[in-house]
Amino acid sequence: MRSGLLVTALMSSSALCGAAMAQEGGVALEEVVVTAQKRSENLQDVPVSIQALGQAKLEQLEVANFADYVKFLPSVSFQGSGPGFNQVYMRGVASGGDGNHSGSLPSVGIYLDEQPITTIQGALDVHIYDIERVEALAGPQGTLYGASSQAGTIRIITNKPSTAGFKAGYDIELNKVEAGGTGYVAEGFVNQPLSDTVAVRLVGWSKRDAGYIDNVPSTRTYPTSGVTIDNDGVTKKNYNEVETHGARAAVKVELGENWTVTPQVMGQVQKSGGFFGYDPDIGDLKVGHYYPESADDRWWQAAMTVEGKISNLDIVYAGSYLQRTTDTEQDYTDYSYFYDTLYGYGAYWTDDAGNPVDPSQYIEGKDRYNRISHELRVSSPQEKRLRFVAGLFYQRQAHGIHQDYQIDALGPSLSPTGHPGTIWLTEQKRVDRDRAAFGEVSFDILPNLTATAGIRFFEADNSLVGFYGYGAGYGSTGERACFKGPVIAGSPCTNLDKRVKETGNTPKLNLTYKIDPAKLVYVTYSEGYRPGGINRRGTLPPYLSDYLKNYEFGWKTSWAQNRFRWNGAVYLEKWNKFQFSILGANGLTEIKNANEAEIKGAETDLTIAVAEGFTVNAAAAYTDAKLTANYCGATDSAGVPITDCPVGSADFPDGPQAPKGTRLPITPKFKANLTARYEFDWNDFDAFVQASAVGQTSSYSDLRTVEAAILGKQQGYVTFDVSSGFARDSWSISAFIVNLTDERASTSRFVQCAEAVCADKVYVIPNKPRTFGVKFGQKF
Repeated sequence: MRSGLLVTALMSSSALCGAAMAQEGGVALEEVVVTAQKRSENLQDVPVSIQALGQAKLEQLEVANFADYVKFLPSVSFQGSGPGFNQVYMRGVASGGDGNHSGSLPSVGIYLDEQPITTIQGALDVHIYDIERVEALAGPQGTLYGASSQAGTIRIITNKPSTAGFKAGYDIELNKVEAGGTGYVAEGFVNQPLSDTVAVRLVGWSKRDAGYIDNVPSTRTYPTSGVTIDNDGVTKKNYNEVETHGARAAVKVELGENWTVTPQVMGQVQKSGGFFGYDPDIGDLKVGHYYPESADDRWWQAAMTVEGKISNLDIVYAGSYLQRTTDTEQDYTDYSYFYDTLYGYGAYWTDDAGNPVDPSQYIEGKDRYNRISHELRVSSPQEKRLRFVAGLFYQRQAHGIHQDYQIDALGPSLSPTGHPGTIWLTEQKRVDRDRAAFGEVSFDILPNLTATAGIRFFEADNSLVGFYGYGAGYGSTGERACFKGPVIAGSPCTNLDKRVKETGNTPKLNLTYKIDPAKLVYVTYSEGYRPGGINRRGTLPPYLSDYLKNYEFGWKTSWAQNRFRWNGAVYLEKWNKFQFSILGANGLTEIKNANEAEIKGAETDLTIAVAEGFTVNAAAAYTDAKLTANYCGATDSAGVPITDCPVGSADFPDGPQAPKGTRLPITPKFKANLTARYEFDWNDFDAFVQASAVGQTSSYSDLRTVEAAILGKQQGYVTFDVSSGFARDSWSISAFIVNLTDERASTSRFVQCAEAVCADKVYVIPNKPRTFGVKFGQKF
């Protein structure tokens, strides 16, 4: 995580200084231009709760990746296990347990320019460099953005090629994590016009994030077999290093006065080693694991945007093809040890002669994604009293799933056919399809009063086919449950082949009133949805789609001749029959529709130009998210959640797993940040100093009360960042300290198997320890 502050309103489409500017002898803030409603508008005219970071502000904050910018978005929270494997949530719309390969789709959509890049495994960890802006749209965006934007949308918008002239730059950074390793960043870009109508932009980066988790010497003895294992071959200091390399190339071709074609290719390779959590029982930033752990995450996207006019209508086509592959290694000995300790599971894992073997498990995973998307959009002139935007959308995401749970000395007769040493195998293909037609119409009832109505009609289609489970020598699932031969390559046979389709719509209504040119208020009703799908355990019914209804009042205001900008929103959201993932029998994920929740909240941001060169920015969010009915952990035959489960009842002797009024997990009640930046002349240099604070209150990692107690509360925290630097002509140099007080914050807490089984081994995913860095850059 890097120094800086979220400035939710300081940004422009070209560049934003992030400080006050002189205007007619006074001090004022620059205009902010966004495309949240799929057209260019001044942020202060957009009746949507939106937070934005422009290019200059991203540079000032030293933002380089997902965790860097999410840190400064108060309405956004996340949990995960490392780079590229983070689940994103907005406004408290979180139930926990998401991210499984055959689980629920995400509730927050991530876009790279016009194209969706959301995958089940987590948001792509796009390296943030030469980025025009990052926009975060809070609340359901179902009308314009669809299924993956149930709770909100994050958009990463790249700088496009320009025919205006040659431009280039580079930046080099060195950094050191306290009590950890050293890292670096090297990045650069070139914008080169090839003619009056053609330009190319090339961007590249190479980065190493230093490790700070130590895998220390450890031993473990299994009670059933008496086998003792150690981790002599895999111990290492700072073993969670990350190497990231990538590039982006885009071409802009102007076809006459009205049409532009912009093809772009972007790719990234991210290799991480080790584990990103620590075991508090062993020590701060220390863990004891026994098998190699790593992730190799590779992705590339080819995209093309065509923009033009037919008569007075603006036409936009955006298409893309995304391919992502992740290869992972994971230690899974906690599962082996605790199931052996509590249930004697080690007795089942033998060689073919029946002799007990070392039951230690480890996982080799391979996930293969490909996504194709197309959107065609038409909009009328925005200066007209009656105006509209309408479009068609299609996407198809295929996900090849390979999860191989291995025990080295296991007898071949216990393994799935063709996979010696494997205790459990998943070989599946999941396909998610989405078709939609959408539109919004706005009408100026009065010059300062506008009504907008929109709707999105969708068809969702989810299928899951392949094999999961044990070999024929053990258990009733796996090969014993197969009903036909192999469909997916590498599987011994097929024991799952299901598909579910559904249709629906998500409406939106908005009324906006402009008090004066610098102030507006709005009210909005909007809906977002998340499609249902297939449970990997074939005996369970499909899970149903869930819907989020949003009632919102917001304001956008500028004061004191645009020296002070204050925006905000208050809202009430109702989440119906929401999808909830748990670890069921054999540690297999099960998705059920839990019940009902209600979320009340407020979010605000302000920017003050205190004096020439001195700017103060602040943003905050309050989120009160609670169940409005008991979570009993079961549904009826129609898939409707059961909410009547009193203590002592026949089916629910222990009562509800989470009673009415239980707080939803992951999201803190309060999250805020504050930054002060002063830019000044120092001799012949342009200098600056900057300080920021980011804090939040406590949260839990699980909805269910027993499991939440096992994992423990994530305590609130405050972190401080400072930076300073100077520049002259084309070059600049700066120094920064991130997490000045070395606060050890918890971003996630989890166990490797069911909480009741692995309760004695809770891992904490921390923020990055105190980090020192220096950076040199030059622009031409």
